[in-house]
Amino acid sequence: MAALTVDPGSPTPPFEQVRAQLAARIRSGEPAAGGRLPTVRRLADDLGIAVNTVARAYRELEVEGLVETRGRNGTVVSWSPDRGTRELERAAAAFATRARSLGVPPEDARRLIDSALGLRS
Repeated sequence: MAALTVDPGSPTPPFEQVRAQLAARIRSGEPAAGGRLPTVRRLADDLGIAVNTVARAYRELEVEGLVETRGRNGTVVSWSPDRGTRELERAAAAFATRARSLGVPPEDARRLIDSALGLRS
């Protein structure tokens, strides 16, 4: 991902500058759905701003439905320009979360998906 910038002299608050830049990039497909955003701490360090500022930008993006925070798995892009793709991405994310919570190994979860799609494994 190309570098983000924050203009300390801008009348726009830093969290909004970060949010707007990330939202524009996500909507343009960079990063694509499923792609990870930098950690809050790393992005704050890179931009020289407070961790809470980046955390607020990420929360705003989550409210917009552009990203999803997955705890220790980080923040990932959950938006795609295609509605059907977005719905499938949400369903896949929910399936993955449920499989993890049940302790199902990833290879078994993939086999279940392949079976549901009528694919041989």
